[in-house]
Amino acid sequence: MTDPAFTSAPAEAWRASPGDGPITRVGAYVVCRDDTRRILLCRISENIPDKGHWTLPGGGLDFGEAPEAAAQREFEEETGLLVSLDGIAGSFSLLIPRSVSFGGRPLHFLGIVYRGTAVGGGLRDELNGTTDTCAWFTETEASALPLNELSRRGLELAYLQETG
Repeated sequence: MTDPAFTSAPAEAWRASPGDGPITRVGAYVVCRDDTRRILLCRISENIPDKGHWTLPGGGLDFGEAPEAAAQREFEEETGLLVSLDGIAGSFSLLIPRSVSFGGRPLHFLGIVYRGTAVGGGLRDELNGTTDTCAWFTETEASALPLNELSRRGLELAYLQETG
């Protein structure tokens, strides 16, 4: 006998129904530094809220996707590089009362941030994506950029590990 709570259903059955209710979204991101201690950041493209701000490579999990797999997939999509994950750097939770991305609905965003090392591929810009370019920055350079909240927390995680 199958427990109905564990019966698999098509992904469509699990999607949030339309309306005004709150949404919870989970994302996986990578703090990637090179051997000169620079951090890799991506610029948010023109068609996305926070356009022009810099962020960590990563993004939302697809239904049923493991956070580690999402982090690696999004990292490659946005940067062209392959990444090996070196563990969780930290996590964060944001409450956004009126999310522009979700039509003004309340959003609870949970982000999982991994430490990672680029292991292959070639750095390139993302075409027609949520980001439009990516680049390596020193801590000082990155701190001077227009950063979104995710990037500020990512920088803290990246450089706090050395001092704290």
